[in-house]
Amino acid sequence: MTKVAFIGLGTMGSGMAARLMAAGFPLTVYNRTRGAAEVLQSQGASLGDSPRKAAGGADVVIAMVADDGASRQVWTGPDGALQSVCPGSLLIDCSTITAGWARELAGLAQSRGCLFLDAPVTGSRPQAHSGELLFLVGGPVEAMERARPVFRPMSRSAIHMGGNGAGATMKLINNFVCGVQAAALAEAMAWVERSGLDAHEAVSVLAAGAPGSPLVKALAGRMSNQAYDVNFRLELMAKDLDYAGREAQSSGVDLTTARAALGRFQTAIEKGFGGCDFSAVVEPLRGKTQ
Repeated sequence: MTKVAFIGLGTMGSGMAARLMAAGFPLTVYNRTRGAAEVLQSQGASLGDSPRKAAGGADVVIAMVADDGASRQVWTGPDGALQSVCPGSLLIDCSTITAGWARELAGLAQSRGCLFLDAPVTGSRPQAHSGELLFLVGGPVEAMERARPVFRPMSRSAIHMGGNGAGATMKLINNFVCGVQAAALAEAMAWVERSGLDAHEAVSVLAAGAPGSPLVKALAGRMSNQAYDVNFRLELMAKDLDYAGREAQSSGVDLTTARAALGRFQTAIEKGFGGCDFSAVVEPLRGKTQ
């Protein structure tokens, strides 16, 4: 059976790793804080004390961390996974990272005789735990085919977007659109509440009409109920909007709506909502501070 090392057991990674273990993959896990790793250890996973130790002997190494900096640390740091990966192993980064770092990491993997995929996901905590994520994959076709049995327990599908960096680019485009929708909905909710409209009826109109994307429907409920248990952290959406703006600029596209949305998210972070679900972007518009 393919031996898998999984590095990063946060909101998404813990569910993804649990799906792999339930599917029977021999699993070694590492997390910066040990609590999440010890939960999986109690269920049968092996525990690595560092990314390097977790990756040693694995056929497939998967990372799911917050950003370029965290990804760089777990792969290339003094105790990084690249220190111990076996030639011929498959390396997969499911983090939302920049295309530039994805391509650089692919080169580092190749220098060690390994294949690399950037394979970020769409979906949030419920989909990670139920195995309904969608993988957006960049990298060689042969690596994609090798990865399919590993992706299967965690996902409803995996789409090959192109060469290394293509998965990362598509994920930033996806999250750019999500972030702009969330910021626009937050402003709409504040307008509804201050105008004296019946908020329940107004939300029903938005959800049932043309604006009612699956995301808008989900976020409208969270904003109405002020239910901010984390499905996707607000500060990470701000990071993704920042990355998206810079990546698009390198392609000659100016994401003016991303800048406006980012401003809303930065204000929410300043008001103390960075660790909440990203639907909490509405709260500063209600005059609230965490």
